[in-house]
Amino acid sequence: MSDFIFRISPNIILGPYTVSRLGAHVSEWGSRFMVIMDPILGEAKSSEKILQALADRKIDCFVFSELTEGTSTKTIERALALAKEGHVHGIICCGGEKAMNIGRAVAAFYNEIHPFYSFVDGALPNTSPLPCFCIPTTYRTPFVFTSEIPITDARSHQLKFLKVQNSVCKLLLIDPNLTLSLTDNQKATLSIELIGMAIEAYLSQKANFFSDTFVEKGLEILSYALDGSPSLDITTPEEILLAQAGSMISLASASSSLGMGSLLSLTIYSRYKINKSLAASILLPYALEDAAKYKAARFEKPAHLLRACEEDVKGEDAAKALIEYVRQKIALANLPTRLKDLKLTIEQLSLAIEDVSQVDLVNSLPRSMTTDDLFDFIKVAY
Repeated sequence: MSDFIFRISPNIILGPYTVSRLGAHVSEWGSRFMVIMDPILGEAKSSEKILQALADRKIDCFVFSELTEGTSTKTIERALALAKEGHVHGIICCGGEKAMNIGRAVAAFYNEIHPFYSFVDGALPNTSPLPCFCIPTTYRTPFVFTSEIPITDARSHQLKFLKVQNSVCKLLLIDPNLTLSLTDNQKATLSIELIGMAIEAYLSQKANFFSDTFVEKGLEILSYALDGSPSLDITTPEEILLAQAGSMISLASASSSLGMGSLLSLTIYSRYKINKSLAASILLPYALEDAAKYKAARFEKPAHLLRACEEDVKGEDAAKALIEYVRQKIALANLPTRLKDLKLTIEQLSLAIEDVSQVDLVNSLPRSMTTDDLFDFIKVAY
């Protein structure tokens, strides 16, 4: 076994109303920032609170909210040019994964003189990044804890991973109040995606005692948010429980690895702009069924933590109970259960499969899978 070396970056602050102290946290890094803001925050009036927190500290900023193309290289290139023109001291990104990924990319390559697409094609940054501050409005941020950023190459619509400096993000500020505007459907898909991320990290070939610990505690907290506490001792509001579970499972994923469902949902999003959480929720029960053939014993702990079965249920029975638990959650939320419900053809999905095979993370799956294996899996889920 290799040595365990613990480093955590970024720092994490989690709690209600913590966004009101944003100005205090970023002021030591500069006085002019670019704020990459999800437009939904404006509709929910949350953007006003974020910008006011900066204004109270006399911090100058301008907002970039052109996120309609998602994490496309075109969007990143445009945001990067604006940041350089603005001579900013740092980047603040507020929103879902799109805002987080764009913000970190702008911060990572701000000081580079080479064309941005050279980094899309695999070059590594040589300069120090700008400080980046991430304020997520969803429950999962797995890539914030890594030196990789998933993006969409606008030239091919393929998923690519940018390699960036470990020190890009200085602070992850999680204010559960910012998630209150999520719809029931969004909360359902995000919660199911969290379960998938946790199981993937638990089954991965890169799983370790650290990631296992965070998965187990994260699933325990998530079960309280989804199904209530088994006792009256826990009275924490749902949005705080989801934020806590999400941060722990995201950290576990970064310490271990994402799996087949997450990778396929990323490539489907890159190719066809299908909501990643929705695709991940559809794929999850099929991915669990596939993994149960090889690692049924590893399903016991997650199944018990989610209270999908009694403590005395073991092995394959625990795995079946966990799969049924996920399917019940999908049914209760009235979510689609097949990939064909996304209006995609099997031919279109075959392109997403080819994209997965080009990603290094495919080597961390619970078992070795060829392109043919992935295609067989997709046919079952189709």
